[in-house]
Amino acid sequence: MHYISTRNEHNNFTNNFSKIIMEGLASDGGLYIPKTFPKFSTSEIDNMVNMDYTELCTEIISKYCGSCLTKGDIKKIAMDSYKNFGINDVAPMINIGSDINILELFHGPTLAFKDFALQFLSRVFNIFLEREDKKITIIGATSGDTGSAAIEAFKKNSRANLIILHPKGKVSEFQRRQMTTVNADNIFNIAIDGNFDDCQALVKKLLVDKDFNVKHNLASINSINWGRVLAQVVYYFYSSFKLMKNKEVKVVNFSVPTGNFGDAYAGYVAKKMGLPIEKIIIATNSNDILSNFFQNGIYKISKVVPTLSPSMDIQVASNFERLLYEVLDFDSALVRQYMNELNNVGSFKVSKEKLKTLNKTFLGLCVNDQLTLDRIKTTYNYTNLVIDPHTAVGLEAAYSQKKNLTGPCIVLSTAHPIKFSDAVSRAINTVSELPVKYKSILTLKEKYDSMPNNLNILKKFIASKSNV
Repeated sequence: MHYISTRNEHNNFTNNFSKIIMEGLASDGGLYIPKTFPKFSTSEIDNMVNMDYTELCTEIISKYCGSCLTKGDIKKIAMDSYKNFGINDVAPMINIGSDINILELFHGPTLAFKDFALQFLSRVFNIFLEREDKKITIIGATSGDTGSAAIEAFKKNSRANLIILHPKGKVSEFQRRQMTTVNADNIFNIAIDGNFDDCQALVKKLLVDKDFNVKHNLASINSINWGRVLAQVVYYFYSSFKLMKNKEVKVVNFSVPTGNFGDAYAGYVAKKMGLPIEKIIIATNSNDILSNFFQNGIYKISKVVPTLSPSMDIQVASNFERLLYEVLDFDSALVRQYMNELNNVGSFKVSKEKLKTLNKTFLGLCVNDQLTLDRIKTTYNYTNLVIDPHTAVGLEAAYSQKKNLTGPCIVLSTAHPIKFSDAVSRAINTVSELPVKYKSILTLKEKYDSMPNNLNILKKFIASKSNV
């Protein structure tokens, strides 16, 4: 399996799986994608329907690893990655009527869907690091959940120092404390003056700074890393098969609350691999750059608006470039042109024909805070189910678009409601009980540094904490 960059300037990228996982971002600033996507036949899909999560993980991910990881390696990694999820079925699904289903992806150690990818990715990292007897400095940005999931996965790892940037004052208290109360010598949290896009931009600038990157052996665990996307593809198959065991279900739809597009792009990869997905609803909060794009073909940056679903308070969706590359007929020069327009002008536009092609799969819908609160309340009143505000965004979008769907819809429930208790209590005046693991989180001592949005200051900090 060979990989190319979305901004491939020389048309000669043929990097193997281990190389692109450890690099995260291509040296030209583009994102890695497979040169060709493997596709399962209908008969292969039929044979996979009854596989458990570990078996599916092995079958799907092995298609992308070449000789870097054997099926035996992947199965062992998968078993180890998901053994600490607090439930036998790592991704249970609840039908709430009207062909709407909620897929609970928050039963991992940090109560968010990011655990699926980062528990897996950390173990892949370790295998490659041990083979090469190397140490790395991992740099990551978080809008709330990636940071805690990465910290949980890499804490006390002797081969990796982990530096996580979060936007100061723009994550929930629970999310912040999940990161800042972890006692591990290899973990460093930084609150950046700015928003998530600022944090993400700093990470990208560091990764394309070749001299600094090589000197400190940087790696990234953000969703720009192909391994993150790949691990998330699995639960699209797993949840679809729960419905397809009923022979009457031939196609499925998904509603994905998203800000950075990584989780949604994983669904698109699943469709490319042969999973019969009809529509993927791109559900955003008032930071609606993605939903607007799928409605009018214009990708335009606006000011980030604080919302009740802060993990989606994002304007520049990194993973969107992977889809853009395909929409632009794999023309890397055109991708570079569009991304330059985005940086210089703040927007770009695709043709009506391109948008029409995209709308065969993607629908976009914006859900504001009031609709989010209303959906949390309605869901609780009718089903006694407490959902977090991000899940509420996805659920509201699913009901709003139901008329455009011809099969059942699966809503990705991305976080435990306790992570956003303020928003939940506003809607239903009740709060979920803290899991045992987090009973004392609100009283533990926090440890983090505050820093301006300044690349040079950040570089000095990283140099002082480098693990190389």
